[in-house]
Amino acid sequence: MKELHISSQRRNQMIDITYQVQQTVSEEKVIDGFVIVYVPHTTAGVTINEGADPDVQQDIMETLGKLIPENRSYHHSEGNSDAHIKASLLGSSTTILVKGGRLVLGTWQHVFFYEGDGPRHRTVYVSAQKNR
Repeated sequence: MKELHISSQRRNQMIDITYQVQQTVSEEKVIDGFVIVYVPHTTAGVTINEGADPDVQQDIMETLGKLIPENRSYHHSEGNSDAHIKASLLGSSTTILVKGGRLVLGTWQHVFFYEGDGPRHRTVYVSAQKNR
């Protein structure tokens, strides 16, 4: 298992971690199998979506912001309830197949770490497993 250390620069941010996930697959010499990407934070998540056009990530963050506004009468007193809800919707982990030593992603798909309560220093765990 490998730890990725991610530093966000803004409160809401999507950071492309595809290269680091692929690097873990290569380092672990996984030819065929899968990789699990896990985010152990309650105000951050992971998702797979288009990586070719950064406007897609902006659209995702803006839509999440409209659906789940930062300033609402939430019960949680820390002021980051919106980030908890957004992270729950995106999820804390994803599994990606590996074939021929490469992540099985669609043409435009990338793996993104989602920050909902930054800026912060975060850890992402990546575990690559070989088929038996």
